[in-house]
Amino acid sequence: MSKLKQFLQDAETKAFDQGHRATIKFNIGKYDAAVQRGLTQYTDHELARERGSYIKTNTINNLDKYLMEFEANFTSRGGKVIWARDAQEALKEVGEIMKRKRARSVVKSKSMSTEEIHLNEYLEKNGIDVVETDLGEYIVQLADQRPYHIVTPAMHMSKKDIADLFVEKLHIAPTDDAQELVLTARKLLREKYTSAEIGITGGNFLLADIGGIAVTENEGNARLSTTFPKTHIAIVGIEKMLPSVMDLDLFWPLLSTSGTGQQVTVYNTILSGPRQPQEKDGPEEMYVILLDNGRTDLLALPEKREALNCIRCGACLNVCPVYKNIGGHTYESTYMGPIGSVITPHYDGMAENKHLSFASSLCGACTSVCPVKINIHNLLLLNRKQSVDEGLADNQEKTAFKFWLKAMKSRTLLNLAPAGVKNFVLKYVLKDTWSKRREPLHVPKKSFNQLWKEKNKS
Repeated sequence: MSKLKQFLQDAETKAFDQGHRATIKFNIGKYDAAVQRGLTQYTDHELARERGSYIKTNTINNLDKYLMEFEANFTSRGGKVIWARDAQEALKEVGEIMKRKRARSVVKSKSMSTEEIHLNEYLEKNGIDVVETDLGEYIVQLADQRPYHIVTPAMHMSKKDIADLFVEKLHIAPTDDAQELVLTARKLLREKYTSAEIGITGGNFLLADIGGIAVTENEGNARLSTTFPKTHIAIVGIEKMLPSVMDLDLFWPLLSTSGTGQQVTVYNTILSGPRQPQEKDGPEEMYVILLDNGRTDLLALPEKREALNCIRCGACLNVCPVYKNIGGHTYESTYMGPIGSVITPHYDGMAENKHLSFASSLCGACTSVCPVKINIHNLLLLNRKQSVDEGLADNQEKTAFKFWLKAMKSRTLLNLAPAGVKNFVLKYVLKDTWSKRREPLHVPKKSFNQLWKEKNKS
């Protein structure tokens, strides 16, 4: 089944799943309330967004300079930088590190870049035990699912769903106590930190001036994943760059408020290399894998490169009417929702993923909440245009528009068929699309052209 057919099938199933809708409405409702409280910390949130947009745009436009600066500063403290052009290169480099370290177990903190390259699947195929240490990621790992949301991976699951999962997979006694569920996961995960040879993280920001990685989290699992194991690997998209550590006073609050409604997240860490001689903890070796995987292709498109400004807060997902109806898994991509629909065709191929850019109402709600003011709905339109310019529209669509264009350019052709024939054609053409869930379209007996002539005669 093609990605488009699968998408349409899954979208219809989820849109009419009342249980799913109730869970998402409840969870996003809590997010909306938290964000409104979080925004009260700003006297001028719009100014903060404008500054964030300016800094990220300037950084992306000079990305080569900042990447080289980052590498020089990071390696000066004993860190090692690996450049990966695509997912295969990134996985190969991770595999080489695993072999050198003879690693058999890995603890991993939440990271969308590792989801993007399917790292867990790769490690498991090579006989390495990999455990997600973020609670939401741990839950979806147990359920053998991909993350449902950029920020909250298990947003689609209720407390009962999680309790049932723990009973099935972890063999605990049935419970509806959320704290007991958390403590169960915590107890199991604590043992993993001390036994794992390697810890893997992503990075919320790369800091060029100090050669550092900024990681923001709420559970402390990323700190544990980078402290106990002797080797730390950070896999970070090249677009996560910021010029200076001083920019974090703007971006950490922007990310946390838009992502979870907090004024700032609980744990904010800067990692700038392996353990130094005077330091008592931290990894003996630290690698940063700078992941391209389609990002430079997007960078090469001046009118679309602002998509790389994204700081992965997830705000556009929570406000999107399409995402709230069809859910995160329907997109069948690492990045879902409006921003996912923008970048996925450039990362994974326009031909296979062009339909995502059409799965939008273009209401602009995503653009209105983006903390770095990405013009998301316009980028979706540009993706649509690119797919048509590249000849990726299917033959049925091309034929329909060809006849429509001819008819619209000729009043004679437009009036040629009577209303009854037009209604018959519309009924046949739209029976599996528009008319499946809506009242059928009907052409009036008299066209506007006829009514206009009658009016002028009278």
